[in-house]
Amino acid sequence: WKNNGEMSGTEGQSLRLEAIKINLSNLEFAGGITYQTHVQNIGWQGWKSNGQMAGTQGQSLRLEAIRIKLTGEIANYYDVYYRVHSQEFGWLGWAKNGESAGTEGYSYRLEGIEIRLIKKGTSVPENTTNSFIKKPTQVNYQTHVQYVGWQEWKNNGEMSGTEGQSLRLE
Repeated sequence: WKNNGEMSGTEGQSLRLEAIKINLSNLEFAGGITYQTHVQNIGWQGWKSNGQMAGTQGQSLRLEAIRIKLTGEIANYYDVYYRVHSQEFGWLGWAKNGESAGTEGYSYRLEGIEIRLIKKGTSVPENTTNSFIKKPTQVNYQTHVQYVGWQEWKNNGEMSGTEGQSLRLE
């Protein structure tokens, strides 16, 4: 177990996080913590809480993103900040209170995570931007042209077919 902002996972070793458990201890206020993970080939899983496992231990599937939030009375007094170390991007900015951290659409693994509870109204961690990077949705298409056959794949508004040659799309 790690606590108070210590890194869990690895950095620079190309090892994936596959599952995570998060809990609170020494509570001065009632409440708990909930979290959900975005998993390779699955997407966003349901919310887990208070030490339950999120992810897929033993299935060799990588975590790609995470959301964490406080519940109950403690959420009135504290914010939960977290950041992840992502394949190819390294350390991303800090997310808080249920925001997404990591990537979606890139198939990049989470390699490490840091989590901090910070009393509301006190200073926040530096770099609270770019905590989540989502690959833009693309549309890909290919046309079959009279006398030409199948053309190369095109995407996002590129012209497919011919122009000024009086050839039909088949």
